[in-house]
Amino acid sequence: MLKINMFSTADKVKGQGVGSAYDELIQMLNAYFKDEFDIRINQWSRADISHYHTINPTFYLSTFFKKRGRKIGYVHFLPETLEGSLKMPKPIRSLFYKYVIAFYKRMDHIVVVNPMFIEKLANYGIDPNKVTYIPNFVSKDEFYPVDDNQQANLRNQYGYDPSRFMVLGTGQVQTRKGILDFAKLAQKNPKVQFVWAGGFSFGQITDGYKELKQIVDNPPQNLSFPGIVDRDKLVDFYNMCDLFLLPSFNELFPMSVLEAFSCGKPVLLRDLDLYRVIIDGYYASFKDFTELNLKLNRLIDDPHQLKAMRERSLKASDYYSEDHLAKIWHSFYLEQSKKG
Repeated sequence: MLKINMFSTADKVKGQGVGSAYDELIQMLNAYFKDEFDIRINQWSRADISHYHTINPTFYLSTFFKKRGRKIGYVHFLPETLEGSLKMPKPIRSLFYKYVIAFYKRMDHIVVVNPMFIEKLANYGIDPNKVTYIPNFVSKDEFYPVDDNQQANLRNQYGYDPSRFMVLGTGQVQTRKGILDFAKLAQKNPKVQFVWAGGFSFGQITDGYKELKQIVDNPPQNLSFPGIVDRDKLVDFYNMCDLFLLPSFNELFPMSVLEAFSCGKPVLLRDLDLYRVIIDGYYASFKDFTELNLKLNRLIDDPHQLKAMRERSLKASDYYSEDHLAKIWHSFYLEQSKKG
């Protein structure tokens, strides 16, 4: 049996995609390969593979122990992708960024959730041949569509008008997530219900905290901030909405988009290079706020287009499903174990 030690504190901070991706992977491995893989969490026992999901200093130290086996790093972010997320003094930020790359360089192999990271890691001196792209995924047992009657019942349960068009955004409340545009869009469209499920996972060190906190505490009347929603309740919020909107300026591989796909929801995203690489054809996009506002109103008035977008989302969910990615991870671990 292949011994795999998982090193992670990703699920200690609620409301972040890294934790969701980690939880999905662990659940999938235990469900599909419990007779082939011996999965241990944050244990220092001898292993064939040590898979690092977060970059804790204690985990970095552990990489110098010979009994770690093949060291696999899971890259969810690069220094430049942290801009607009956390506010740190320049000297500390510079030191932290150097540490991030040093951690990645300690790995024998790296998995990226974003194929565009391969070239960027090469610019940091990491051999592209030591990097594998494996996308995130979600379980259809956890994120699934419901019918119109169930949608109405959910809205009644949570206190939202069943007859009102609803736009949902999810994720941490951060400047880079486009929260300011989300709030501005709500102001421009008072007849539409807007909901942002998420909060300040990192508190006051969140970039733009003061301005964002003011919006969260005093939102437009048609904008609701229910805060950080437990993962087992998130499916309710996706199923309540008519449109999923993520106006982020900078993303990695957002779990929220995959969750919306799995629930069969139309997806509207800012036009980013990343999306064109990984999910082209499955979503609608906009370049700026003017186009965002225009597209929203066109979609509200065009139920046929919304239906077509729902069908595209369900197609995307098949590719990024647990079943499909289980085969990829199985092959990857077996291949890496032979190199250990």
